[in-house]
Amino acid sequence: MDLDVTASIGGFFALRTTPPECGGAHRPLALLYSGADDTPLAARVDRVAARLGAPERRVGASVAHLGLAARLWSTALGPAALHGRFPDLTPGTLHWDGALTSPDDLWWSGTGTRPGTVAELRAAVHEAHLVPLHAAFARDGRISPRLLWGNAGSALAGALRELLRWARAHDRPEAAERAAALVQGLFDHPDLARTVRGPALRRTSCCLYYRCPSGGLCGDCVFDHPPRTGLERRPPAP
Repeated sequence: MDLDVTASIGGFFALRTTPPECGGAHRPLALLYSGADDTPLAARVDRVAARLGAPERRVGASVAHLGLAARLWSTALGPAALHGRFPDLTPGTLHWDGALTSPDDLWWSGTGTRPGTVAELRAAVHEAHLVPLHAAFARDGRISPRLLWGNAGSALAGALRELLRWARAHDRPEAAERAAALVQGLFDHPDLARTVRGPALRRTSCCLYYRCPSGGLCGDCVFDHPPRTGLERRPPAP
């Protein structure tokens, strides 16, 4: 399993196996999930909200969550699609610093790998990370579970798009086929099943980014136009 090859897909797929040289305040995600110390998550939400000029804190929380969900899916799905195995990203071995951006925000201290199957990816990412991560965001402030699972679905679909783009550029049709099959299986879970729709995998909920002063509509947004224009709903995707 060559993590350097996986990193070539894009920054969200990069996973360090040693602490970044720049240092940082990395802590195992297990500490966050346990509720022992929510301070790093609160600081991350505040930082994102301030950078975006978010009109309310939950907008910053949504964008912060979307970024971390994308990192979690990508670091597992990438190697699973390319190599048939992925790192055993247990919350105790995956260290996070919310003050940094990819690839320095995460580093993995583990050594084991898991088979690149739908069941293993679901257990490793969906169950071991996303479920307790959503609970942590709920402790931080008011945010809809539907929004969080919508973000998780959007992040998974985004990881697939990047993988397909990379596979086409590098003549790796087998990686594209594996990625598409894995993602299809992952979307079969009730938490994710209705978070995207149609062949383009467009969202069925909104991440709220449009509410920021410099915000717009994301590429997979449920809206065609910003809300309150009377033109916001897209026709149903085919």
